[in-house]
Amino acid sequence: MNYGEGNAVKTDDEKREDPTLKRYAFMLRLRPGAAAAYEEAHRAVWPEMLALLKRAGVSEYSIYRRDELLILALRAADFESAWQKIESDPINTRWQQAMAPFFAPIEGLLPGERFPMMEEVFYLP
Repeated sequence: MNYGEGNAVKTDDEKREDPTLKRYAFMLRLRPGAAAAYEEAHRAVWPEMLALLKRAGVSEYSIYRRDELLILALRAADFESAWQKIESDPINTRWQQAMAPFFAPIEGLLPGERFPMMEEVFYLP
């Protein structure tokens, strides 16, 4: 464990081994023709947006793309709690406004879902 400014900070390896962090994944779709611009935006995610994700407890956040299909995977102690923190922040509001033109409407939500969540069926630690 690293110690910075008097506080214990978990290393990336310790986070991966942390049983309190769960793995989450969900799907989104891009509008046809939006992939190149979406990828360009994600090569330069704002530092304040990255910091917000970390403050909310998100780690190991990855986005995979095949054509217009996106699979977003991350680790957090609790997805809903983390996403509430993210959604309530003005930094995220600005980021979502910038990203909104890239996304197709969300379809297939189950009651109470904010995103179409994936169910993990296998994991090899």
